[in-house]
Amino acid sequence: MKISTLRHIVFSVAVAAAPFVGSQVNAEETGDLKIRFEYGGTPPKAEAIDVNKDVEFCGRNPLIDERLIVNPDNKGIKNVVVYVYTGRGGTKLPDFEPAKNTHTLANENCRFEPHIVVAQVGDTLEVTNPDAVGHNANLGFFNNKQQNFTIPSGQSKMVELEKDEPAPIPVDCNIHPWMKSFVVVLEHPFAAVSNADGEMVIKGLPVGTELVFRAYHESGSISDVTINGKKEEWKRSRFETTVKAGENDMGTVVIPAEALKSN
Repeated sequence: MKISTLRHIVFSVAVAAAPFVGSQVNAEETGDLKIRFEYGGTPPKAEAIDVNKDVEFCGRNPLIDERLIVNPDNKGIKNVVVYVYTGRGGTKLPDFEPAKNTHTLANENCRFEPHIVVAQVGDTLEVTNPDAVGHNANLGFFNNKQQNFTIPSGQSKMVELEKDEPAPIPVDCNIHPWMKSFVVVLEHPFAAVSNADGEMVIKGLPVGTELVFRAYHESGSISDVTINGKKEEWKRSRFETTVKAGENDMGTVVIPAEALKSN
């Protein structure tokens, strides 16, 4: 066999193997953190909203107070936010290239959908209005430019998220006072929101380093918790953990009923 032919074969094998090796290394360098949040008491029943504006349209669909939604079947808490905390005393992360994603926050059926938007610096928030009535979006940013605008039916407004925010930012509709949502703007992508069963997964976390996380729920402070039957204290709603490669199942975090208030 000629030397040139042999070199070609070796080069071809190396190129073919490279993607597999690279993906294997990347898989080993990150981990996912799985958490389930549970209500420590009898699940409260979501209260109906008193629709007193644009009643003919907004009263078509049953609306509930979304400040505290607990699954009556398994006590899962919806809309708990957990993210890597990078403020004072938090985790130091490398700079991340902007993903430049666009997130939709819809004024739909006289409520905001989704209730919580998680975004990264450099992303865009598109506030839409598919409803037949006009809406308003009042974004109370700290670091980004505060926004307060009206959105006629069928129109939308683009909001550039140029800076990170120190906490979830409330979004209100001044026309329909029961409408509320939150926007979380971070320097990094490591965040998640719990679903209707109280479950979430934060993906792609760096491994081998102790990470500081912050947990947030709009109806109260998350400090005294029980994790898999063991009581713990999360000072300032923060906890620390070291993530290993692959799935890291933190288990069930029970939040006392008295810590979360629906009104």
